[in-house]
Amino acid sequence: MTKNDILELLRLPWLELQARAQAVRNRSLGTHVFVRGLIEFASFCRRNCLYCGLQRQNTRAVRYRLTREEILAAAEMAYLCGVDTFVLQSGEWGDDPHWLAACIQALKERFALPVTLSVGERSREDYALWRRAGADRFLLRHETSSAALYARLHPGYSLESRVSALRCLKELGYETGSGFIVGLPGQTLDILAEDILLARELDVDMCGVGPFVPHAATLLASEPHGDISLTLRAVAVLRIALPWANLPATTALATLSPGHGQQDGLLAGANVLMPSFTPAQCQGAYAIYDSKARVSMQAVRTAIAGAGLTHDLDERADRARTALQRDKS
Repeated sequence: MTKNDILELLRLPWLELQARAQAVRNRSLGTHVFVRGLIEFASFCRRNCLYCGLQRQNTRAVRYRLTREEILAAAEMAYLCGVDTFVLQSGEWGDDPHWLAACIQALKERFALPVTLSVGERSREDYALWRRAGADRFLLRHETSSAALYARLHPGYSLESRVSALRCLKELGYETGSGFIVGLPGQTLDILAEDILLARELDVDMCGVGPFVPHAATLLASEPHGDISLTLRAVAVLRIALPWANLPATTALATLSPGHGQQDGLLAGANVLMPSFTPAQCQGAYAIYDSKARVSMQAVRTAIAGAGLTHDLDERADRARTALQRDKS
């Protein structure tokens, strides 16, 4: 698949592109939607990415870090709702990696579900420690395939370092996830096509695509948000380019298109939803962009039903309740 192939797909009539993406998804992965329980456990970050509300220089940001007990309590709620994976997400913090390793171990021992991490660029030693502790997957979005645009948006960091981290994670045996933002200031259609090609080249197991949403406390506050229709086109083309990969209908889609954004993402070929189980008192503090939607389990069920797809939430919830009752007795 070449860049011209990607550009041709992006320009197809929408209903034709959507139908092709759905056919590829259904043939390769079926009609089942995976539901991952998201726990945003810390809002500290050492980076100053120009578009992110968690950037270090944002003095208005509310910083928090959950305790291990709070993480386990949030995970139990997710488990009882029938999620198939826990996703631990934070800013790129600099805490003791052994603390996170202990949290991973506790989750694996208590619930025996896969654990996904999304905590940014760290050393190979940290990644290896968390893998030994039981982490199964790692999400690290490349954000943009343009080295120049990446450097401009991420002061002091490079695309080369990001890609190197993704390759390191794969070498250590993680299922790897990447992703990119549609509508970043300075992005072109050529760059968008190269984003899809980079995800394909990296052979990622998951790839998240969401529209740019500005945050009022950043330098990009006055920039327009990313185009929703182009984002959905990117999801559909990504599905065709990566038939094996799990693609989430992102929270950013739910934010810009309340009520049906995630359903539209599923109709474009996505097959993953990530409801939030971050404690209510912390949800507003994890503000990577303005007016970030909170995806509830009811919203998940509505989106899946609206897209005509399937899930096993009820069966999983029944098994989870039985398992917890057995353990507590």
